[in-house]
Amino acid sequence: MEWAELIGRVAAHGDRHAFKLLFEHFAPRVKGFLVKTGMNADAAEEIAQNTLLTVWRKAAQFDPGTAGAAAWIFTIARNLRIDSARAAARQARALDKEAASAEPDETPDVADSPETMMVRRDDVSRVSSALLQLSDEQSTVIRLSFIEEQPHGEIAERLGIPLGTVKSRIRLAMARLKDLLDD
Repeated sequence: MEWAELIGRVAAHGDRHAFKLLFEHFAPRVKGFLVKTGMNADAAEEIAQNTLLTVWRKAAQFDPGTAGAAAWIFTIARNLRIDSARAAARQARALDKEAASAEPDETPDVADSPETMMVRRDDVSRVSSALLQLSDEQSTVIRLSFIEEQPHGEIAERLGIPLGTVKSRIRLAMARLKDLLDD
């Protein structure tokens, strides 16, 4: 099956049959990918559907010369997963702020065990050390993306570099961090 051709037919003519073939092939694969990343099945199903809906809406933006159809679709899924995780984190922080501003909790805080605190300090130390081993360019995009939670487009604009370069640096930095932390 020529997936790029099907995306082209969706872009050019709104071809529902071509979209149906894309959906039937990629939706279960995207859902499986998301479940493997630790997402629950319902959330993975929703993001898989949103991924294919984005394919329908943005088919004209697909450039077969830049990436394969599968890579493009899975990149959409990955970005939607990241957006979903960030939205959930923002919602959790908002709920935490609401809870903190409500009546004070009468239950005492349970302190982490010394072992947990030691493991956490060790983890922070290992990650900090690994981050220092990255190039300046890589550590900058990692800090902006994961610590400051800036979207990739804003990072590209802020640094004055192409969006693809930002994404490449993040990908390379994550691979390097994985290698450093696996040792």
